[in-house]
Amino acid sequence: MLRWLLPALALFLAGPAGGQVPEAPTDPAPVIASRTAAGEDRDIAERIEAIFAQVDGLQGAEVRVSSGVVTLTGSVATPREAEQAEAIARRVAGVVTVQNALERDLDVRTNVAPAVERFEGEMRGLIQGLPLLGVAIGVAALIGFAGHLLAGVGRLWTWLTPNAFMAELAASSARVVFIVLGVVIGLEILGATALLGAVLGGAGVIGIALGFAVRDTVDNYVSSLMLSLRQPFRANDHVVIEGQEGRVIRLTSRATVLMTLDGNHLRIPNAIVFKAVILNYTRNPQRRFQFDLGVDAKDDPLQAMAVGLATINDQPFVLADPEASAVIQEVGDSNIVLRFFGWIDQRETDFLKGRSLCIQAVKAALEDGGFSLPEPIYRLRFDPGAAPSGLPPQPTAPSAPAQPRRPSAAETREARDTAPAPAVEELVRQERAGTQRGDLLDDRRPIE
Repeated sequence: MLRWLLPALALFLAGPAGGQVPEAPTDPAPVIASRTAAGEDRDIAERIEAIFAQVDGLQGAEVRVSSGVVTLTGSVATPREAEQAEAIARRVAGVVTVQNALERDLDVRTNVAPAVERFEGEMRGLIQGLPLLGVAIGVAALIGFAGHLLAGVGRLWTWLTPNAFMAELAASSARVVFIVLGVVIGLEILGATALLGAVLGGAGVIGIALGFAVRDTVDNYVSSLMLSLRQPFRANDHVVIEGQEGRVIRLTSRATVLMTLDGNHLRIPNAIVFKAVILNYTRNPQRRFQFDLGVDAKDDPLQAMAVGLATINDQPFVLADPEASAVIQEVGDSNIVLRFFGWIDQRETDFLKGRSLCIQAVKAALEDGGFSLPEPIYRLRFDPGAAPSGLPPQPTAPSAPAQPRRPSAAETREARDTAPAPAVEELVRQERAGTQRGDLLDDRRPIE
């Protein structure tokens, strides 16, 4: 019994055609009646004419109906009205097809009058909406003015963001936000929020185009922001940026201003400063100098190094820690080049003056110690077959060498003065004292 019931039950659960539900039969396409009563054609014509009488621009259309076929004749003002008439006729029950024979009326009065009426209607609507437009503009202006006043409260933004550049950026952002908020509320009052989407979409496309056009300016602006946060140097620091050496006057929102050692202003864009390798001589007051001197190839270089180091260490401005040192730099054809190193404190000793005095002292010590500082040697070869041209030179009596003027004691003291030259530093102080507006350097923030 079960052997027969189980296959039947499985077939019932699966349904017809392997479990697929049969689709419901669709209605057959409507057919055209074989006969049409004359009264029916008349009813269709009257119905269409009644509709055309209520639609502006279709009063001049004429309707004929025969066996359900509607023929439209007459004239209309625009092609759009002809299409509208055909669409209306097709929707009437009993219409088999529509033959559109409507022609456009090219009469000036017929075509101009509707345009004038539409313009008058729009002007009336505009005049009626002027009070609402004034309210929307007033609300938007009031909100924008409130944002302008809020952005002008410098103490608020300085309190929120201690960094001057960030405070300026936050104030500008608040001003823009309030302006956009005022525009949105004004459009909401006018009921034209759909226009806002179109405006924002166009602004996005324009923003992308402007972004590519001003990417260098944006890069410089972002670099200024990062430099104001990182503070890589202080005012009056002696730095080298991209091979440009000078003392820092100020950091602005667009450039870093230096005072060169010649006393000239140098502006470097912040985009370059942010990516550049910055050498700061002021951060560490201890600075090492070096110079080269050559001795004869027959001299003992180690003994010459000992004499030079003793002389360097005898200079009062040379630091004992770190101590001075010397190395053999190279061995030439007729000399041995020695390189000497020494350290000074830049707060008390000018780098160039100290190095210069050490070179003079070591040179004199080596010469007094019997070491010779050889000069370049050139060998000239003459062809023995070449006869000298012209008369031999007449001997002249040797002239007495001129005696050099001995410097005075004051000039000697001035030449040996190693105090730092304050001229450029003083120029920077005067420049900074003149105006501090726009300077992003902040001594309260930790230096990078």
